[in-house]
Parts: sequence; C-alpha cells; structure tokens
Amino acid sequence: MKTQVNKIKAELQHFIGSETFYKIPLIGTKFTDGIKYLADAAECFWLVTDASVIAKSLMNKSYFVTVDFKRLSEKERAEKQCEALIDYSDGNGNIYETHRYHVTDFPLDELRLFFVDNTLMLPSEY
Repeated sequence: MKTQVNKIKAELQHFIGSETFYKIPLIGTKFTDGIKYLADAAECFWLVTDASVIAKSLMNKSYFVTVDFKRLSEKERAEKQCEALIDYSDGNGNIYETHRYHVTDFPLDELRLFFVDNTLMLPSEY
C-alpha cells in the first residue's frame, strides 16, 4: 500500500494544466487529466463524483471551491465517529460544508482539489 501511495503522490506532481477534459454525464461537470489519473490509480471515481456534485452545489457561494480530503487519526476518529472528512471551502478558511465518511478505501491521507468553472482539478492544474 505504501508503494502505491508513494507512486500516486509522485505522479500527481507531474500534472500541470490539462490537455483533455473529461465529463461526468449526469451532472455535466468536467475534470482534468490529473483527476483522471487519480481516479484510475486510486480507484476513487466516488471521490470525483462526490466532490463534483457538492462543489457544484456551492458555486452560488463561491466561484472557487477547495475540496480537502483528510483521513483522521485514531483519536479524531473516536471523537468524530468517522474515518475521513472532506471540507468544502473558499480556500480562505471559510468552510461551506463538511462531509463525513465512515469508511474509505482512498489510499492517500490528505488531498486538496480545486473546483473552478464547473471543473474539478488538481491545484497544479489551476
């Protein structure tokens, strides 16, 4: 698992901009090459879909939405009664929504994504 995590982290650093945009048909949001790689490598299409749906619903509050995934420590899990959180914010500390995940197989402990102009992307692709 550690090897997979290190490989994903290393590969994500190579995405700057995007040549191709992919689309989630039911909701019409787009995502970039880096997000496509992440979804395939980490098998997390659920994250792409969830983040796109929630961030899109927040566009009336902010044109720019950050999506921050965080796996909780054992102590935090006991306190919050979940394994991971995803915060949706404006990137300046104003959190619009927090979603709790009781179980997740997502391999990374932390991840930040941006949702801008109906498109989910890695920060390096912004």
